[in-house]
Amino acid sequence: MMNLKELSSVLNQVTDEQVKSLEAAVKGAEEIFLIGNGGSNAIASHMAVDYIKFLRKRCFVPNASDLVTMVVNDYGSGEMYSQFIDYYVDRSKKQLGILISSSGNSTNIANAANRCNFYDIPMVLLTGFNRSNIVNSLDSSNIVLKYWVDSKSYGVVEMAHHSFLHAIV
Repeated sequence: MMNLKELSSVLNQVTDEQVKSLEAAVKGAEEIFLIGNGGSNAIASHMAVDYIKFLRKRCFVPNASDLVTMVVNDYGSGEMYSQFIDYYVDRSKKQLGILISSSGNSTNIANAANRCNFYDIPMVLLTGFNRSNIVNSLDSSNIVLKYWVDSKSYGVVEMAHHSFLHAIV
């Protein structure tokens, strides 16, 4: 069961600077990749809808089952999102990657971050659990914002990520 007091405490730690950084990154992008696994993919999908509707941003979320199963079959789950970025990268546009991993230890999310880095795509990284997780430990000049949630509860981390991304709508 999610602890609402813990969620409230985590959300109270969000700074105006973090929200302004997210807002600037999203507003500066012409296209946005929103990427996550499981519940984080659902968050990505919801945020894509709201960013399209309210912010008039072109957004892509890799969640079509035929695309996902083709890429996983051909390249493996660790490269799933990297391949997606290869398919949709457009160097003529200002693109942004929003990469979400509750645990921060998802190999496919870390690989997607490395692919964004390869293409010089700015990134927003959202993680939780241990601060020293794989994704949060990445270092790149293309990372415009890291939002780490100090909780080991999936419910708290996911809701904090969702609320944080929704704060600019």
